Amino acid sequence: MNTSPSSARTERALVLGGGGATGNAWLIGVVAGLADAGVDVTAPDLTVGTSAGSTTAVQLSLTEPAELYAAALTPPPQRGAAPAGRPIGGLDRVLSLIAASTDMDDYRRRMSASGLELDAEDDGSRSERWRAIAASRLPGAVWPERRILITAVDARTAQGVVFDRDSGVDVLDAVAASTSNAHPLRIGDGRYLDGGYRINAENADLATGYARVLVLSPFNGRSLAPASWGTHLAAQVDALRASGSRVEVIGPESEELHGANATDPTLRPAAARAGYTRGREYAPVVAALWA
Repeated sequence: MNTSPSSARTERALVLGGGGATGNAWLIGVVAGLADAGVDVTAPDLTVGTSAGSTTAVQLSLTEPAELYAAALTPPPQRGAAPAGRPIGGLDRVLSLIAASTDMDDYRRRMSASGLELDAEDDGSRSERWRAIAASRLPGAVWPERRILITAVDARTAQGVVFDRDSGVDVLDAVAASTSNAHPLRIGDGRYLDGGYRINAENADLATGYARVLVLSPFNGRSLAPASWGTHLAAQVDALRASGSRVEVIGPESEELHGANATDPTLRPAAARAGYTRGREYAPVVAALWA
């Protein structure tokens, strides 16, 4: 598992942040809106995917944005309960762990310990169900030739990890780990938490060294962690710019479809449309950055 981007091609980086079901649809909408306006961001030198952004990163390597957008506009089938295997999150639990923590490292340790407790109560079937859900979203997926980094957290060490095509981990396992929320995904003897716990929902630091960086953030750079921890997206953008990168950040105009509503699949069509509009709106800005 690598921890930093390759120096072979360091021109353009696309950072796709986490944001649940609506975040994935919004990301697809933004990319499709940009494409319709004549700005193609689907083949950068580096793509960083975190949580829902990891799913989007792989989807964009498999399918054209217009096709993904059309699928995102299709209302999901009616269902009663959440899908089997949906990871355990719990805002109250997360907030209590943050309140007890002194910094991001401490928070990751506490979240990892909590995750391992959940894992000890599981027979492994949850990981298999969640892996199957990831596979249903990415039929036929393999690691693409283009450079994609997918973030997660090793619950055994409480350290952030980055999967890529050279990590020895199947791309579906990598995505399932990055989207696993607070319940660890099992990969062999390993236990991996959601990539959003590495630093934040974007992990834009992995684009360090790239000349032009486009960050798509469904959570608008927001974080539940205190700003004093220095882990907010704004701090990462400042660091990227200080190192010489040109950076543009796009977030949703309204947060109504995100945050507490991020896991509601019935809001995906609305989120996709909002993302598409946002992409069209920002096309001139992105064209100036990307050209």
